[in-house]
Amino acid sequence: MLKCKIISIGKTRETWLNTAIEEYQKRLRSTVQIEWIWAKDDQQLLALVHQEPLFICLDPLGKPLNSMQFADYIMRKFEEGGSRLAFVIGGADGLPIALKQHKEAISLSLLTFTHQITRLILIEQIYRGFEIAKGSEYHK
Repeated sequence: MLKCKIISIGKTRETWLNTAIEEYQKRLRSTVQIEWIWAKDDQQLLALVHQEPLFICLDPLGKPLNSMQFADYIMRKFEEGGSRLAFVIGGADGLPIALKQHKEAISLSLLTFTHQITRLILIEQIYRGFEIAKGSEYHK
């Protein structure tokens, strides 16, 4: 089974947001196992990220991808990572400088989102990516 870690600063306290994230996690359950890892600050985030062999940073200045490109990208990255992949979401101030310079940075949008909303957008796009790969009608 594919495994995806999402490493982020701070937990999500909003019930409505947790409910939405849990819905996409439930939809992905048979395809990819999602593991959430919470960091309390930038130092802990850096330490957690550097344990991952393959990670992708989310940054507004990263490479912009549409949903079709994102689907292709994550499928390729799962292959490269031996069915393992990690995404990194920074806190209110964004990613630490050391991660902003990481070569694997993508943008989910030119807009700025809270790290909580970014989690929801990311998991929805992961779900959409797998649906695109399957050729389902979800993407339409």
